[in-house]
Amino acid sequence: MIFKKGTKLYSIINNKCPKCQEGDFFKERNLSRFKNLLTLNDTCNHCNLKYMIEPAFYYGAMFVNYALTVAIAVTSFIIAFVFLNLTLIESFMAIVIILALCSMYTLRLSRIIWINFFIAYQFKDPKKI
Repeated sequence: MIFKKGTKLYSIINNKCPKCQEGDFFKERNLSRFKNLLTLNDTCNHCNLKYMIEPAFYYGAMFVNYALTVAIAVTSFIIAFVFLNLTLIESFMAIVIILALCSMYTLRLSRIIWINFFIAYQFKDPKKI
């Protein structure tokens, strides 16, 4: 299975620590609460992995966010212009609305993807602990 524990996708989809895949990556799990939506936990509450690996570590997530945003914009344009037969202006407005609605989610997603580039999953056998 592609989303099973131990895969990078499991960590990304479930917003879990990339090292142990047990602890939460973000302080706020609920996407409808905007106050702490982008706030990371300082460390994993399960394996104590420090999420801020170095100062300005998450600046690299801007490139991931850019790629996600372009992918969403292109997909939105193709659906709006080709399949729904909207005009160029209407397609552009659809892209702007969709990107505005997805912006907070893509920011969160880009950070968890970025840290998963650098931290590998380490299986710990509970019998040996």
